[in-house]
Amino acid sequence: MRILGISAYYHDSAAALVEDGLIIAAAQEERFTRKKHDAGFPHKAIEFCLARAGISGEEIDFVVFYDKPFPKFERLLETYLTFAPKGFVSFAQSLPVWVKEKLFQKNLLLSELGQALSPDIDWASRLLFSEHHLSHAASAFFPSPFEEAAVLTMDGVGEWATTSVAIGKGNELKVVREIFFPHSLGLLYSAFTYYTGFKVNSGEYKVMGLAPYGEPKYAQLIRDHLIDVKEDGSFRLNMTYFNYCTGLTMTNDRFHALFGGEPRASEAPLTQREMDLAASIQAVVEEVVIKLARGIARDTQQKNLCLAGGVALNCVANGKLLREGIFENIWIQPASGDAGGALGAALAAMHLFKNIPRKIEPHDAMKGSYLGPDYSQQEIERQLTAVGAHFEVLEEGALMSVCAQALAEGKALGWHQGRMEFGPRALGARSIIADARSPLMQKTLNLKVKYRESFRPFAPAVLSEDVGDWFELNGDSPYMLLVAEVIPSKRIAMSDEQKTLFGIEQLNVPRSTIPAVTHVDYSARIQTVHRETNPRFHGLLTRFKEFTQSPVLVNTSFNVRGEPIVCTPEDSFRCFMGTELDMLAVGNCLLKKELQDAKLKLNYELKFELD
Repeated sequence: MRILGISAYYHDSAAALVEDGLIIAAAQEERFTRKKHDAGFPHKAIEFCLARAGISGEEIDFVVFYDKPFPKFERLLETYLTFAPKGFVSFAQSLPVWVKEKLFQKNLLLSELGQALSPDIDWASRLLFSEHHLSHAASAFFPSPFEEAAVLTMDGVGEWATTSVAIGKGNELKVVREIFFPHSLGLLYSAFTYYTGFKVNSGEYKVMGLAPYGEPKYAQLIRDHLIDVKEDGSFRLNMTYFNYCTGLTMTNDRFHALFGGEPRASEAPLTQREMDLAASIQAVVEEVVIKLARGIARDTQQKNLCLAGGVALNCVANGKLLREGIFENIWIQPASGDAGGALGAALAAMHLFKNIPRKIEPHDAMKGSYLGPDYSQQEIERQLTAVGAHFEVLEEGALMSVCAQALAEGKALGWHQGRMEFGPRALGARSIIADARSPLMQKTLNLKVKYRESFRPFAPAVLSEDVGDWFELNGDSPYMLLVAEVIPSKRIAMSDEQKTLFGIEQLNVPRSTIPAVTHVDYSARIQTVHRETNPRFHGLLTRFKEFTQSPVLVNTSFNVRGEPIVCTPEDSFRCFMGTELDMLAVGNCLLKKELQDAKLKLNYELKFELD
């Protein structure tokens, strides 16, 4: 039984293929089209999934779309009727699009499937639709290592639901509780993303990264005016402060008056006010998530919790939830956003519709989230030669030694190995790697390699067997979705003078012996690296530890700001030549910047639209 899951037409389109309950392949369309958050039909992602499985389109038994278009249209219509005559301009702009494309989305999907898979199949008989939050819940529960668990899904909005609780047992999964639009934790966070000058559905992680530079001075104002939270975590928003139901923006004049000014203009200088706003909304969201979890644990008596939906990518909240000890175990879907809905839709159809038995893996069934394309050594050499790259081919041991030595000398390394990651995090397959011990590396990577804001933190990749020697984390974090603090013995105490610094001034004060990955509050977004799922990245960290006694490296995504993470060897070479990376390792090929043809150098700083 082969089932193809698809998400499309909103943001982060993706395709995922599941065969007899096993995840074969999954990838986002943006990685192939090179268009950030590509929302188009995932033709190229589907093409990859079929190629990975070695099958033709006719061999797909069912295709499942990740949500139901008509209930979404119903929500749009009902929302505008509720708020009429407010929002007529927004309504008039969106209605023709919905009528033309969304309302008749089934016909559009059938046409696209004919092109992508086969024009000779009656796809109407093979096309299924899942519910948005059921897709998210399925993506979290079915790959998890739990026989039984509660599943919490939190995002902006699906058809109607914004927050839901499901119970999973074996190959069964049932949504048992929901909070409906317009009351949304994801949209509340996005409102502050918009208000602090970042792009909605893209910049939320910037708000999370900015929060430690501020104080939660506005948290009580948010509680008093914007959100009413009950003891069980259920909540309602005061919609008189928001514009997303009827307007073209997230917030309105009343919101702006409450917080003392207009939204920050995009790319305008960040002030202490934005940092305090970020700290405040982060604190409130953490409180709601923890209350929700307590209520779920009390009402369901479940010992395991799975998380999905865009809010589940808030790794700071996840880390605090873990430390609360409300559940014995927590597992988070690495592709928690809409891309992961494609995988969840396929798994929901596999287990709920076709009743295929579920096989539970000891760690999980995501294979480290390395579910994208990989390239043979022959193909790597062919692509690099075609673009004019100069490289040498090394055997694996020599490659590890050369790369580890270069990292120890302070060089920044592009690292392209094995299958590409599924989800928004680079996990050592399409990564930029550097020495976490360098006090200058955080600023250098942000400004000279990633071409992005200087405040943005980097994550540590650490050998799983050594994580407890460096971080206050009792367990694994293979998907970079948990934040924990550096252990006290590795921290550097601040002087009295340093403690008086505010905001971005704190950036240049080393907080630990691994300053490049230690945030201003001593926290770090940790990736534990496991020999079983990524032996080559584990081998690099092991060799680096032999040279330096440190099993920790900076790991950030292999791209520049606004660019999708690289996919092909050619993508990697272009990004290498468009940034100030020193070296590039693709398969067994090693490239040094000084040996490349200077005429191939690119300017990536202004190449992509800012995210």
